[in-house]
Amino acid sequence: MKSGRYIGVMSGTSLDGVDVVLAAIDERMVAQQASYCHPVPQPLRQALLAINQGQSLTLSQLGQLDTQLGRLFAEAVLTLLKQQNLSADDITAIGCHGQTVWHEPYGEAPSTLQIGDNNQIVAATGITVVGDFRRRDMALGGQGAPLVPAFHQALLMHPQERRMVLNIGGIANLSLLIPGKPVGGYDTGPGNMLMDAWIWRHRGQPYDKDGAWAAGGKVILPLLQQMLGDAWFALPAPKSTGREYFNAGWIEKQLAHFPGIAPHDVQATLLELTAVTVSEQVLLSGGCERLLVCGGGGRNPLLMARLAALLAGTEVVTTDKVGINGDDMEGLAFAWLAYRTLSGLPGNLPSVTGAREASILGAIYPANRLAR
Repeated sequence: MKSGRYIGVMSGTSLDGVDVVLAAIDERMVAQQASYCHPVPQPLRQALLAINQGQSLTLSQLGQLDTQLGRLFAEAVLTLLKQQNLSADDITAIGCHGQTVWHEPYGEAPSTLQIGDNNQIVAATGITVVGDFRRRDMALGGQGAPLVPAFHQALLMHPQERRMVLNIGGIANLSLLIPGKPVGGYDTGPGNMLMDAWIWRHRGQPYDKDGAWAAGGKVILPLLQQMLGDAWFALPAPKSTGREYFNAGWIEKQLAHFPGIAPHDVQATLLELTAVTVSEQVLLSGGCERLLVCGGGGRNPLLMARLAALLAGTEVVTTDKVGINGDDMEGLAFAWLAYRTLSGLPGNLPSVTGAREASILGAIYPANRLAR
């Protein structure tokens, strides 16, 4: 087993920062030691958002973004190392998810693309990097997502309690940790993504802090019903999605038959869409005793309150309550996935992604130093 200190690097669909998490990992434990959120320069963030919403770009532009992101990820890692007074020799490897710019798991030739050149990270940090985690699962017939349920199983599975873990990033996804059953998991639809896009357009803010803007609006039920009628929500698991589907253009399409709705009422309706689509899937999956929430949505008290109201009888709490910082969960997961890859262990769960078999994931970018 390749035990040691690992750094996980995660830049999610919300594009609100690069999360880097330091952890000591072996076959028995994952012990978080530090974390840091590195800012994303606004021009880079806007360029990435434009790709996800269908704006065309040249191969030259894509290549430049790939390099810029790799350098940004390296900056984030180096900042964390400096903060912790550590050197490259103290770290076994970096697990880097990369920035998803396209995810198309359906059709004749399913594909997914994460950018952020891992060679740039190795060159700048001198640390081995494991990346490109999703495409092996897709080559085996899987969705390539979500991958985090395997980590949730390792850390949060309980022998008696029916648990589900809900990650509310840009997209929301569920991990089903039900004793005696194979672990399940899938995307439920938009998490913060649509709310973030809407408040950015109307108020120039990256997100709705504490759900305050949505709290000042009212849910427009006919609009909500139309949104819930989108065919994607009726797809069976395994399923996954991203910003290439749920984006500002999707909101505009929904609003085409509802002119004149106040922007804060749209925001309230988008929040309710997230709460309803999540709660429906929890109930359709048999319900749970405890819903453990991580990701940025867990910091939105209005969204948490709506989930609790829609899931009467279920304890809805953040993963902080069980000792794992909800903001760092995905970064920890990709540090753990790097450990699994270097240890020759599978990182996917076929019961979650639909892959034909469990598999070692990712590509290894070795540093120019002797293996320890």
